[in-house]
Amino acid sequence: MEITKDMLIGELIRQKPEAVEILMRFGMGCVGCPSSQMESLEEAAMVHGLDLNHLLEALNQ
Repeated sequence: MEITKDMLIGELIRQKPEAVEILMRFGMGCVGCPSSQMESLEEAAMVHGLDLNHLLEALNQ
């Protein structure tokens, strides 16, 4: 499964639970909060000031 910028965090976590560790390593400590469940990876990266391409690369490895 390829992880894309449009994927919702909640969907990602349901399909690939091991992604939580990667998201937290990038500083997304609130991956379980209700608002993150409806937020795309692109939106979350923007809010947290992260490099989206770097995040996607780590999640897709």
